[in-house]
Amino acid sequence: MDFDFTDDQEMLRDSVRKWVAKGYDFERRKSIVRSGGFSRDAWREIADLGLTGLYVPEAHGGMGFGPVDAMVVMEELGGGLVLEPYAQAALIAGGVLAAYAPDVVQSAWLPKIASGDAVVVLAHQERAARYRLSRVDTAAKQSGNAWTITGAKSIVPVGDQADAFIVPARVSGAVDAPEGIALFLVERSASGVTTRGYATQDGGRAAEVNFSSSPATLIAAAGPGFAALEHAVDIGIAALCAEAVGVMDRIVAVTVEYMNTRKQFGVPIATFQALRHRIADVKMQLELGRSMSYFASLKLNEPPEQRRRALAQAKLQLGNSMRFVGQQCIQLHGGIGVTDEYIASHYFKRLTVMEMTFGDTMHQLGEVSARMQDTAGVFA
Repeated sequence: MDFDFTDDQEMLRDSVRKWVAKGYDFERRKSIVRSGGFSRDAWREIADLGLTGLYVPEAHGGMGFGPVDAMVVMEELGGGLVLEPYAQAALIAGGVLAAYAPDVVQSAWLPKIASGDAVVVLAHQERAARYRLSRVDTAAKQSGNAWTITGAKSIVPVGDQADAFIVPARVSGAVDAPEGIALFLVERSASGVTTRGYATQDGGRAAEVNFSSSPATLIAAAGPGFAALEHAVDIGIAALCAEAVGVMDRIVAVTVEYMNTRKQFGVPIATFQALRHRIADVKMQLELGRSMSYFASLKLNEPPEQRRRALAQAKLQLGNSMRFVGQQCIQLHGGIGVTDEYIASHYFKRLTVMEMTFGDTMHQLGEVSARMQDTAGVFA
């Protein structure tokens, strides 16, 4: 199999890398953190690069690119610790609406997503769910052709700044029955929508979002709605895996640089055999994570059963890699590694938050176990 990137993909990587280096340095990131964890100006710059239209079909003003192109972008955004929820507002929103929404919804929202004028995020987490996508308390009611939603969602990325939400809500069945879940779009300005924003541990922004008989637009009816939700989360997992590779690349590079300059007993600590072995183990975990990130992106357009298994396997490996790489690199730095002034601590915090996003490592281990077949997935 050819794992070389195309010339267009390398140009895409280069343009994102240059923007991150010149337009999103550590000092700017710290100022965005201080101002709340999300910058519309930075989002506009991302849109000006054409990135917000990556998953939007050309008919709606986007580029109609695929998962590998998204992976390239996410690696570079991860390396720059970009706070803006690109995966949520461009990849998940663009991918889900393009694949599942009626034509009228696509025409209304996809051009605005492609231009960067609308920030649409997935609001799916609920307090009692524990990563289970089928556990949905939020209820939807129909009156004629109109829908309303009542319920609450937690840890919604930039929930108090977003323009609209993609919301799974229950229309029938028990609280954990997947066949009773439909997918809706709800505008933040709609009646009955309230938000409470807060900073996250990695410097980003999230919110608690409440709906009280809020008007909603149907994206996918019950049945297909749960399949659309699973697809949305898998897009998010693939993007997160690629972002994690970018973050790990940078924290490893920073650690190696530190080991080559920090001296003990008059020599760089990089000459100590025990530390060289530790950084070799770190590099091995990074490359394991990179290979599984590639696997996740390549499997993203497979049939649902194969896709879900592959994405769980990828997130499981990335969870292990993120934890190991982050902890080892901080320990190799010593005390300076956890100071707020030094960038390594921010890489570590981002890796820690990502390990808990879209299902932590123990949850994904259960997902992989539940999907094991006679081959345990090795030859499938």
